[in-house]
Amino acid sequence: MGAISSGLARHLITTMSGEGDIIAEPFTTNSATLRVAAELDRRAVGCVPHFPLAQHVGAQLRAHLPRERLGRVMMRPCRADQMHLGLSDHAGQVALAIAAPPTVGSRITEPKPRRARGACPACLSDVLTDSAFRVQAFLSAAYRVLRPGGHLAVVTTARHHNGHLIDPAPAIICEARKAGFRYSQHIIAVRVPVEGDTLLIQAGPGSLGQLRDIRSRALPPAARVHADVCILTRPSSSGQGGNR
Repeated sequence: MGAISSGLARHLITTMSGEGDIIAEPFTTNSATLRVAAELDRRAVGCVPHFPLAQHVGAQLRAHLPRERLGRVMMRPCRADQMHLGLSDHAGQVALAIAAPPTVGSRITEPKPRRARGACPACLSDVLTDSAFRVQAFLSAAYRVLRPGGHLAVVTTARHHNGHLIDPAPAIICEARKAGFRYSQHIIAVRVPVEGDTLLIQAGPGSLGQLRDIRSRALPPAARVHADVCILTRPSSSGQGGNR
């Protein structure tokens, strides 16, 4: 599962919401989005069905937010595809939902192996998908909690798997249009520092090892330097929707 950086969260929240608005995070893995929303005088709701992860996120929030801003953050014990139930008291009121769905285990990608016991709290958040990202159910739930004119920002990353390039964005956009969303914008979010015209990319140990092994038949190491952010909008009226 991807994680939303505080910089990306700040850009999305300031661009697509106003003070006092409700910000939802269907796939909460850390405190970044919830913390930034509270700092920007928004109300934030995170979907955190896994109790150890909720404790982990709560500890991060208490460490970085003053008490008066903590009251702007809530966590609900529901999966992303059940957020319309977990956020039923805010149905039709959410201004912006920021979602980074799982990169594996999706029904539009490939089966996901089960994680071993003892994984980190953020990794254990994958249980919210019950081993599969239910894209249709999630989009339907998001549509129901968003207010008319509200936005859903879906953050994805294309990657190679078993020799194939997997890009979940086109399938998500297609399903979103069926759910009634309008596809509004595509944003490229750079995930590495930029110095002038140069991207400062640091290879990991595995990539460096592969570069030194001239006998390797594997594909060249790839660095993930950006994420795709698809902006989907719930139309203000039923006549402005996308293709159903």
